[in-house]
Amino acid sequence: MSSGELVPAGPQAGGSMVEVSTGRAAQEVQAMVLMAKRYPRDVTAAVQRIEQACKRRGLAEQSQYSYPRGKKKIVGPSIRLAEVLAQCWGNVDFGLIEVEQRDGESDVLSYCWDLETNSRNTKTFTVKHERHTKEEGVKHLTDPRDIYEHTANYGARRLRACILAIVPGDIQDLAVNVCNKTLRGKNDEPLIDRVRRMVGVFADFGVPQDAIERRLQHKVDACNEQDLVGLGKIYLSLKDGMSGREDWFELQASTADLDERADKAKKDPPKKPRKKAADSQVNPDAEPEVSTQVDPDVEASHGVDEPVAEEVSAQGKLEADYLEKVDFATSAKALHALETSLKAIKLRPNAKSRVQLAINDRLAAMTEKK
Repeated sequence: MSSGELVPAGPQAGGSMVEVSTGRAAQEVQAMVLMAKRYPRDVTAAVQRIEQACKRRGLAEQSQYSYPRGKKKIVGPSIRLAEVLAQCWGNVDFGLIEVEQRDGESDVLSYCWDLETNSRNTKTFTVKHERHTKEEGVKHLTDPRDIYEHTANYGARRLRACILAIVPGDIQDLAVNVCNKTLRGKNDEPLIDRVRRMVGVFADFGVPQDAIERRLQHKVDACNEQDLVGLGKIYLSLKDGMSGREDWFELQASTADLDERADKAKKDPPKKPRKKAADSQVNPDAEPEVSTQVDPDVEASHGVDEPVAEEVSAQGKLEADYLEKVDFATSAKALHALETSLKAIKLRPNAKSRVQLAINDRLAAMTEKK
């Protein structure tokens, strides 16, 4: 059995049922070990399968994760790439098992076992049935579907660590290099030059470099191929008019204020004040007067932009949360559950379309894998 899907804890059975279940599991393990010894892996063929899989652009785009930690950027193979490595390497059993579910928490076991060398890596951990959000704080989960998805998301990270502990490191590096080459395509232009050109393209849409860096959570000079692919998707969405820049980036209040005032000036140009006859003559030797009045439009804009920015930020975080759930979903059932819950939440139509597209891509990938 080579699957990353979470196996829930079953109900407690009687003594005879436990003996039958234990005997059946022992026979399955013996059969897998026997088949692995009879048909050992061909390393050359396994490497060729891995290279061929990493040439698929869909896998290459999801092959690595990255997140900032302090002043550094942490990058590594994703759970999707780890699953492909285990499947192509051959004679590897891996998965997640929910050992026990108590009130408010679950004990989960993630494992990866090389049946040929009898090398095994396991991790046992406890997942509390609660989700931490900045908007609602700590939310306790009671719906079995929410508990399953929450546990599977946490388990996917441990499962990735188990697989990467079994598959040789040079094979992992080879897969990452092939994925980067696939993303780069036939373009021999240096990555940093392509990133700077992308920043210039976003500037045409009124998106400054600092807004891009806030979304990426690092400097543009630290971008990798996956970051560039993500920015390219955003650019196509903006170019096609499917979304606005506020759906993706947290723009500074000053930029939004200038745009709002510019639009207002086009619709309602200011009227020139009438001058009195006594003031019609201008003294060239007099110093210019400085107005100390505050523009009411500017003062009002500062009270409006802040909640709008908070709303945009909340929408972006909610969309990112759903996209992360889609990325770590391990079964079609979990993806359909996300699709159902997506219809009930308050999310912008463009953002919903992007999440739905990600769900469809994952379902298609699972179907292709089967």
